[in-house]
Amino acid sequence: MSNESQNQVEEVVTSDVAADEASLMDELTQANFRIEELEQRLAESETALAERKDVEMRAAAETQNIRTRAAKDVEQARKFALEKFVNELLPVIDNMERALQGTNPEDEATKSIYEGVELTMKGFLTSVEKFGVTQVNPLGQPFNPEHHQAIGMQPSAEYPANTVMMVMQKGYLLNGRILRPAMVMVSQGGESVDVEA
Repeated sequence: MSNESQNQVEEVVTSDVAADEASLMDELTQANFRIEELEQRLAESETALAERKDVEMRAAAETQNIRTRAAKDVEQARKFALEKFVNELLPVIDNMERALQGTNPEDEATKSIYEGVELTMKGFLTSVEKFGVTQVNPLGQPFNPEHHQAIGMQPSAEYPANTVMMVMQKGYLLNGRILRPAMVMVSQGGESVDVEA
């Protein structure tokens, strides 16, 4: 083979190799672009998935909060559904107490009335206690502004300062919540003082 032929063969081989290399480079470049495109899509998909998970977790938390609030509201409604009804019964209890104060258990003429009203009132109070109503009778206890309404203060040698010395009207609670505060007179403590006119 002559040099010329050999050069031609080498040129053909070199051009084929160069063409193959160029083709391979094009394929590699396209593959790299495709990889970058797929990586970008994967990153977008992962971001979207993370956002979706966040939305789902927030929705689940909100649903749980709604359930908890609804259960609490139902419990509150159940506990305090009787509030209006009990408020209507309180004057009846007050009137029974007045009837007891207006009769004398020692007097034969009023003894049976006193006993009947007393039994009725005890039964009535027992019945309302079954539904969570409790009486607040703070005589001799420290003054509590959450459960007592002070009508006034008076000096008293018998009771220490800030102690309930007289109950004008008993208070009532429904399942621990105040229905009506007890109306009370509070001691200032010390000696009784005569007021000069």
